[in-house]
Amino acid sequence: MTTVVHPGDSLSGRQRLTYVLVLGALTALGPFTIDLYLPAFPEIAKDFTASDAQIQLTLTATTIGFALGQLVMGPWSDKVGRRMPLIIATAVHIGASLAVALAPNLELLTLFRVLQGVGAAAGGVVAMATVRDLFGGRPLVRMLSRLALVNGLAPILAPLIGSQLLLVIEWQGIFWFLAGYGALVLLASVLFIRETLPPERRHENGHSSLRDRYRVLLHDRVFVGVALMGGMMFSGLFIYLSASSFLFQDVFGLDAQQYGFLFAINSIGVVGGVQIASRITKYLGPQWILACSTSLGLLAAIGIIVLAALDAGLIGVLVPLWFFIFSFGLSMPCIQVLALAHHGKEAGTAASLLGALNMGLAGLLSPLVGIIGITSAAPMGWVMASAVAVAATILWVVVRPRTVPELSR
Repeated sequence: MTTVVHPGDSLSGRQRLTYVLVLGALTALGPFTIDLYLPAFPEIAKDFTASDAQIQLTLTATTIGFALGQLVMGPWSDKVGRRMPLIIATAVHIGASLAVALAPNLELLTLFRVLQGVGAAAGGVVAMATVRDLFGGRPLVRMLSRLALVNGLAPILAPLIGSQLLLVIEWQGIFWFLAGYGALVLLASVLFIRETLPPERRHENGHSSLRDRYRVLLHDRVFVGVALMGGMMFSGLFIYLSASSFLFQDVFGLDAQQYGFLFAINSIGVVGGVQIASRITKYLGPQWILACSTSLGLLAAIGIIVLAALDAGLIGVLVPLWFFIFSFGLSMPCIQVLALAHHGKEAGTAASLLGALNMGLAGLLSPLVGIIGITSAAPMGWVMASAVAVAATILWVVVRPRTVPELSR
């Protein structure tokens, strides 16, 4: 007879698959909101007679809204349950998407992008918190790795989808598409996601107040370290995402469809990294996988810098870039597991801090490449290398791999 330790242990295979699909769609809402319009950057800049840096600021605005939204949604979901914040926030996202599509100027578009980010924030936070409500130990690793696959794959696939949409619609149509996707996600959440945080668990063991939950998290050195690492690793990926449209289309002369095809190739790196990470956690602690992934990411970013200096062309960027994206895929499931494994009672708040740092740091760092100027891949490589170097330093100085407790079975 199998002992049920966590609520999710009693779910059938079909029920688990439903959760993976719906929670995966929720997790993808944020990356799709942020990245689907990347191939349209040159077109939007032309329509509004704006500079590259001004268009990149609309991306930064979304990440800031996403970060702020997560800081609200996580603690709120710990207090009132998972479903209500999810439903309300997703409805806000739908309205903001329509407003962006109808924005008459860049200033209003930027403002509505902030609101769109706030509305999309609940998806990722509630998805991670729901998984933590249901699972622990190795099953938690498996479920989070599947969400991490979506979370890593969605930013890569979104520009590919966006580039194909631009074949048949103007850039405004991308935001109509986002509104429709948000509506489908909202419907699926209402129909298939049940409340996983019952009232009796919302106020137990002294964790009822927001101050208590933050105190527990911020006094956990491992949580703080891996959350900061996640922010720096995600910043490395996001720096590439924010610069890539101008780099590949303006510098290397690719069209929107060729640009999207490159993202499809890079998505293999994310898939491979996430799948390998989820399997080798059986034999190697997540902290040691992070030691390998940060080293690989730093070497790959340095490779971009060196090959750009040698004028190695498009291939000289794409090969090390693929390995950088692979290192990101290796990292994210391990970061999420280490951050949430020992914080089931404040899972929503933990997920919100993790996501807010990811998006907040990415939003602050990604405009650096635009400010420096995108005339080659070297500026992108330098900023990416710096972000991963900081992540590696945090791993060894703050997290300290030898002190991290082993995961339960």
